[in-house]
Amino acid sequence: MTDTETLSLTEIEDLAFRALVKAGTTPENARPLAAATAMTEADGIASHGLAYIPIYAQHVQCGKVDGRAKPTLSRPSAAVIRVDAATGFAHPAIDMGFDALVPMARDLGVGVLAIHNSYNCGVLGVHTRRLAEAGLLGIGFTNAPASIAPAGGKKPVVGTNPISVAAPGTDGSAAVLIDQSASTIAKSEVMKYAREGKSVPEGWVLDADGHPTTDPESGLKGSMVPSGGYKGVGIALMVEMMAATMTGATLGSVASPFSGTAGGPPRTGQFFIAINPEATSDGAYQARLSDLIASFQDQDGARLPGDARRAFRARAEAEGVAVNATLLEKVRALA
Repeated sequence: MTDTETLSLTEIEDLAFRALVKAGTTPENARPLAAATAMTEADGIASHGLAYIPIYAQHVQCGKVDGRAKPTLSRPSAAVIRVDAATGFAHPAIDMGFDALVPMARDLGVGVLAIHNSYNCGVLGVHTRRLAEAGLLGIGFTNAPASIAPAGGKKPVVGTNPISVAAPGTDGSAAVLIDQSASTIAKSEVMKYAREGKSVPEGWVLDADGHPTTDPESGLKGSMVPSGGYKGVGIALMVEMMAATMTGATLGSVASPFSGTAGGPPRTGQFFIAINPEATSDGAYQARLSDLIASFQDQDGARLPGDARRAFRARAEAEGVAVNATLLEKVRALA
């Protein structure tokens, strides 16, 4: 059995914050990333939580990400906000953008945020959920270094490229949270198996020759299996268009990897759409959403996207999170 230690969400955020600052990140850049790390652990997504802090610290120190970056915001048009992340962490750039995006979308009915020169934004649903909590329908896209090959091909050209949609409920929370990558499984999960020396399940990865493999190292040198075959490739392509071509960010096919120290800043992008549902539905949004949710919940055993994260979060807030002891030792050494 793996040894664990239970930490509160506050302790997780504080530990992540101190490690990031010690690595050379400014406090104002470290805080939103540390808060997102705690939110990610609360949601039960350990592969994207504290496990990423040593990688973030390494990337600050090798220059893959600028921990001291100062993002800048511009408004090219009435409903468009653009943020240059300046090769820094995505989280402070997203915070800056959301501060302007939320009031804009409430006022105009819709607003978009385009971020370029950015870095890994972690769990995309952490960000869209914030838009839902502000009473807006949040749609998010983020591209990543190439790891999915086109249908019929072997060479990766697009990333696992997640898409997320978060719908606001009546209680200031996200009533529905869809957050899924274009691959069968997130690449970070394969990286986690590789670090632990474990085989991955069949159907996760392909080797460099396009053959199925359970060896995570071979899969990381090959490609990720797209979710739903060619349909997953289509989703990845759509996200690439939204997060890279629509923002002016670097394409995943030429972006440096989010792992290791090779290459400079990846300069990838994020794209968010925020919509005021009351404006588009003439006030019928909540009633329709309630009926839609009920059609899921009326079936015994049926789950709604976001239910599992909500349950994890409630337990984490009450009881804390069990964190791998070896990982904790590594992060504490950084802090």
